Amino acid sequence: MKYIKNFAPSWFASIMGTGILAISCKLFSKYLPFLLPISKILFYFNIVMFFIFLILWTLRWVLFFENAKKDLFHPITSAFYPTIAIAMLVIAGGFIIIFHNFKLAEIFWLTGAILTIFFSLLISFIMFCHENIEIHHINPGWYIPPVGLIVIPIAGAFFEPLNSGIYKEFITLINVLGWGGGFFLYIALLAIIVYRLILHTPLPGTIAPTVWINLGPIGAGNIALINIVSKTSFITDKEPFYIFALLFWGFGLWWLVMSIIMTLRYIKRKELNYSMAWWAFIFPLGAYTASTHLIAKTLNIKIIDILGFGIFWLLFFIWSLTFINTLKNIKNIFKG
Repeated sequence: MKYIKNFAPSWFASIMGTGILAISCKLFSKYLPFLLPISKILFYFNIVMFFIFLILWTLRWVLFFENAKKDLFHPITSAFYPTIAIAMLVIAGGFIIIFHNFKLAEIFWLTGAILTIFFSLLISFIMFCHENIEIHHINPGWYIPPVGLIVIPIAGAFFEPLNSGIYKEFITLINVLGWGGGFFLYIALLAIIVYRLILHTPLPGTIAPTVWINLGPIGAGNIALINIVSKTSFITDKEPFYIFALLFWGFGLWWLVMSIIMTLRYIKRKELNYSMAWWAFIFPLGAYTASTHLIAKTLNIKIIDILGFGIFWLLFFIWSLTFINTLKNIKNIFKG
């Protein structure tokens, strides 16, 4: 029962991370064909883990309601509740990119999109009404709700040209709500979080990996924007959006270098001991990796794709390290 009681909502971040790694393996399999079967294995494994986690997540609300509620109203852990919905959106993307299965993808996408919008409103409402939030609670994990919104159009854009009538317009509405709401929430939170990083003590080592979450809205934002623009029929002048995506990608490259430098600082100080926060490395870096490939492909800039291939191997290495340490520390993670 302790596994249910102590099941943190952040576990779904591992589904997000493994899912984006599977998609990235598929994207770069054009260079190394052996990455294609790896992407399929990772995807199947991810599906199994998702349903196991879904059972544990649901049972925790039923059997340990107060514990689940406490996490929901906590100024740090509450931001991780949308990861269950974002995981569904990532799985939808995997069904499209790896298997071209649009029927199953749409089921996961529609469910994930509705839940993502719900959690983005709920978590924001709780934060706006919270009376005990202090500056030390501010952390890049707060990006997760807007990241979820931004992820919606990544798979959602594929369904717009496949449908017609009011449902097609509904899909367009959801995609625009996702990108518009998520992007501007990210911009607002970016100012707050940079303020905290400059004027308060450094992030503690236990949540240091969350600094990489800055790459999430940038990477996912670029993929979503390019997908919306390329697949939405009424957007005819596409080049300005692609130029913005390239500039936004450049901002992400700066954040990638900064994230590496800050992580090396924690390693040097021996403050980067394993915790579940290590999964914060994976999805943001994976989203930036996939966006790098997409921008290179869209704008035909080979050097960017070469750089993306190098970032992919960094992603694969960090995922492997995080996955192995998670397996080794499962008992400690669930210890009551």
